[in-house]
Amino acid sequence: MTDVLNTMVAAAAEAAKGLLASFDPASRPPDREAMYELGTRLEATSTSVVRSALDGVDGVEWWDEDERGRVVPPGQWWVVDGAEGAVNHVHGLPEWAVTITLVTDGQPELTVVRQPIGDLTYTASRGQGAFLNGSPLRVSAKTDLSAAAVTASQAGNSPEVHQRFAGAFAAMASKALLVRNTIPTVFPLLGLAAGQYDVFWQYQPDLPGTASGSLLASEAGAVVSDLSGDAWHVNSSDILVAAPGLHASALEVLA
Repeated sequence: MTDVLNTMVAAAAEAAKGLLASFDPASRPPDREAMYELGTRLEATSTSVVRSALDGVDGVEWWDEDERGRVVPPGQWWVVDGAEGAVNHVHGLPEWAVTITLVTDGQPELTVVRQPIGDLTYTASRGQGAFLNGSPLRVSAKTDLSAAAVTASQAGNSPEVHQRFAGAFAAMASKALLVRNTIPTVFPLLGLAAGQYDVFWQYQPDLPGTASGSLLASEAGAVVSDLSGDAWHVNSSDILVAAPGLHASALEVLA
């Protein structure tokens, strides 16, 4: 699997180089249409670079939500976001990246996140740990929810999900030190893997971000489940990721 991971790292780096070349900190799209056009073009161009690099890996199919819907079938699949955080990129913000994850039978096996601003490369292999630029990542040692920095990522879902999220946000805010809602999905999970955040949850999770971020966090020591407390997989309808000392208390609040 080392050769496959190296191929993923090279593909993410090449695609991210293109994103960086088009990045303008002064970018301010005037309306939703302009924002969508810029973001769509970024993602398509970057994803094509990744796809041409990965098409030579035998036995792995390409998952495309537009073609297949949200469900990832059994087998091996590339789950990719060529511009994770495109909305940030087009507004001149730094939190955007290329994410590539190899999913096998519903579980992330290998992942790479390349964030060119800061020259950051995150990698994880199931059972082999999580790393930032080659240095091991480790989750928080906190055990008290009242000291926890909690994050969520919720945008663009149904009114029912928004209502559910609002109630959960209020419940968590009454127990935790602070609660943040931010996009894209992968960045709060990167912070959790590094011990900067302590708890993350999302309803109807964004798949590329959660597939990548959940593997990095779990390999850094986090507990990953759905909001019933069952084992998480890529077709789960929600996700909870937390430091081991906080998972049970966070689950109790959110359940």
